[in-house]
Amino acid sequence: MPSRNTIKEFAPDSYYHVYNRGVEKRLIFLDDQDYTVFLGLLKKYLTGEKEKGVHRHIFKNFQGEISLLAYCLMPSHFHLLLHQSNPDSITKFLRRVLTGYVMYFNNRYHRIGGLFQGRYKASLIDKDEYLHHISRYIHLNPDNYFSWPYSSLQYYQGNKKSNWLQTDEILGLFNDDRAAYLDFVADYEDSKKELDMLKWQLANNVEE
Repeated sequence: MPSRNTIKEFAPDSYYHVYNRGVEKRLIFLDDQDYTVFLGLLKKYLTGEKEKGVHRHIFKNFQGEISLLAYCLMPSHFHLLLHQSNPDSITKFLRRVLTGYVMYFNNRYHRIGGLFQGRYKASLIDKDEYLHHISRYIHLNPDNYFSWPYSSLQYYQGNKKSNWLQTDEILGLFNDDRAAYLDFVADYEDSKKELDMLKWQLANNVEE
């Protein structure tokens, strides 16, 4: 039976927690360059950025179709919090991002075949309480979450700014108070039961 989080049809104007891990639990990010390439692909497709050079590639611009609210890249898996305007935007967006990354990874490490464990998983988020809770869950993935360089938390801290990551919607749930949101994220003990439940669901919804 397919995982209930293996979405076949996405709803328009909706939020999704999207995640996946490496096939056979392998590492999908081995060093800083790998993380940088994956984040670069997100940025390029969210902004329609053009590559430099004579034979530059023009990336499809998903701005207005896809909003990235939060992310965290870990050595063996990734998490994205996305909003889509159209029912097929996430499918088209992730097809480009993930295909581009697999091509890069296989070329760099002289391998062939799939890198990810089946199709990405996606959970519909239909309540504000769940929206900011999922953003916290995503940011709390690393043990050293406050200083983890491959997470959107640095943007919520105000240390970085970008035109491809949208923090306003989550921060708006905290009256645009960064300190209040960071306290919410740090409040692990009060939310440990919910976080552990989400981790259990994630582990048990991964396809073989």
